[in-house]
Amino acid sequence: MSIFHYSRRSFLAATSVVSAASLVSSGRAVFGSNANPSAETVIGELFQSLTPIQRETVCKSFADPLRQQVSANWHVVKPLIGSDFFSKSQQNMAIEIVRQLTSEEGFELIKKQTDYDDGGIEAYSMAWFGKPGDDKFEWMLTGRHLTLRADGNTQEKVVFGGPITYGHGEESSPEDNLFYYQTKKFNEVYGSLNESQRKTALLHKSIPNESQHKVQQAKPFVGLPAKDLSSDQLELLNGTLTSVLGVYRDEDSKEARTLLETAGGLKSLYLQYYAEEDMKADGVWDMWRIVGENVCIHFRGSPHVHAFVHIQSMS
Repeated sequence: MSIFHYSRRSFLAATSVVSAASLVSSGRAVFGSNANPSAETVIGELFQSLTPIQRETVCKSFADPLRQQVSANWHVVKPLIGSDFFSKSQQNMAIEIVRQLTSEEGFELIKKQTDYDDGGIEAYSMAWFGKPGDDKFEWMLTGRHLTLRADGNTQEKVVFGGPITYGHGEESSPEDNLFYYQTKKFNEVYGSLNESQRKTALLHKSIPNESQHKVQQAKPFVGLPAKDLSSDQLELLNGTLTSVLGVYRDEDSKEARTLLETAGGLKSLYLQYYAEEDMKADGVWDMWRIVGENVCIHFRGSPHVHAFVHIQSMS
């Protein structure tokens, strides 16, 4: 698998030349001659547009412990994006940041999820930790079933800037959940396993609680080691990883693959399926995890989806 690298240089260059005068025109965000701005460009422009009162509320130091937090339902600060705390131009820029942090398909998924769960992205909150252009910086969006981050790659060996979460509150049936396709992908891997592999991969205990959704240094890992998979099975596992990372922008997906490679690639991972809470008693496992030295993908599919992705080197 190819090794990729995304430099923070483009982020620093973009945010260091922002002009507040270019921010508002006819109630819309204007991004100069850049018709397809990066998330970091828009984050920098939005930061420059903040009033002193706004900065006092939504801007924090990089060392603030709130930056380390992640949850399936929380607000990093009180003002909501759609409130009159922000101008219409600022609200539009916040939505554009989400668009640029995700793939085209991923943005549509997140838009549908936020609409369903809380009335849209406008019902979410955002904060800055440090200033755009600093050596260490992070922007964060939080709300019901969603935590997104962007750090312009100012933090080494951590993807997205830290752990993120996504989900969907639909409980009518597993198939109706927006992210069920990821469960289907991972269950394709299970379907390819022989009897011995299935016994190792299927865990007859509760899925870890959401305090254990981050990369764990403790070893050995439980579950089926991916090094024991055939090449065809590894390809199916790769499809699951692609379905998860494919929600996000390409540069973050590439950075995740790079960090995975440093730990040994796909073969360094462990597959965990949880037998409890099989929603339809059909052997399609709704609770699952993919874990390894640098990776924790935690997918709680019952009664609705709470999923966490944390890809970071702890060494």
